[in-house]
Amino acid sequence: MERVLTVGLDGSPESLAAARWAADEAERRNLTLRLLHAWPLLAPEPTRMPAEVDQNYWAKRLMHNAQAELQARHAGLTVVGNLVADDAQNALLHAASESEMLVLGSRGLTPVESYFLGDISMSVVARAERPVVLVRADRREEGHTPESGAPDGVVVALKLHGPCDELLEFAFTTAAARGVPVRAVHGRSLPIHAYAPWGVDHTVTQAEVQDARKGLNQALLPWREKYPGVVVADTIHLDSPARAVVAAAAGAELLVVGRRKHHPPLAPLLGPVAQAAAHHARCPVAVVPHD
Repeated sequence: MERVLTVGLDGSPESLAAARWAADEAERRNLTLRLLHAWPLLAPEPTRMPAEVDQNYWAKRLMHNAQAELQARHAGLTVVGNLVADDAQNALLHAASESEMLVLGSRGLTPVESYFLGDISMSVVARAERPVVLVRADRREEGHTPESGAPDGVVVALKLHGPCDELLEFAFTTAAARGVPVRAVHGRSLPIHAYAPWGVDHTVTQAEVQDARKGLNQALLPWREKYPGVVVADTIHLDSPARAVVAAAAGAELLVVGRRKHHPPLAPLLGPVAQAAAHHARCPVAVVPHD
């Protein structure tokens, strides 16, 4: 079966940035890139009619322009276009089940704008069977410059409660393909008994850091051995996990966070770390489902 990376395309700057990111990643991983545009009102094919009366004209033009640009940038990459007459969410979820990963555009970086990511993107992130990568529009194209030097690799957020192999596999595979380091980040809030009338009890903080480092070393050891060429670092923050992860990803090429496949009744589909990363991280964010 052909190995495919799928990107959702709607013509927005964010989706075009996602397509460019996806093309780079597909080339690194030797995958076929599939451009997917879904709209319920697309007419059945084949149709042979003048452009002025072809209701699929704009969808075809969007697909053609994106495909031509990406093929020009990546001459050896196989790029296929897929127009689907279906609800976008249904089409994307189905495509995700057939793909190595799904890439979508996301929008908004300010504290207010960041919460308008889009119902479709967030719903797909919360339900997809495979990893979903959210990519913002290229800030350099918008006249912005990076706040600090070159990106510093792949950052992966680890809770250390339960298995995390799916996250680490995605992070190390991506880092190896890019030739960049992996930085594992763990954040935890201090327990109540750490606070004393005179401030923070450093005996407690040291114990928390030692416990976290032991957990990180155990989780990372098999992956250090499997990927000896990947440089690995770890960071521990005694702070809210969501704040710690977003701050740690400030200079990253990619942030990898997890999402549980199965949820208790009435529980949120995305946890607080994944929510914060999707809304506020400035780099691309990969949300990886795990058990």
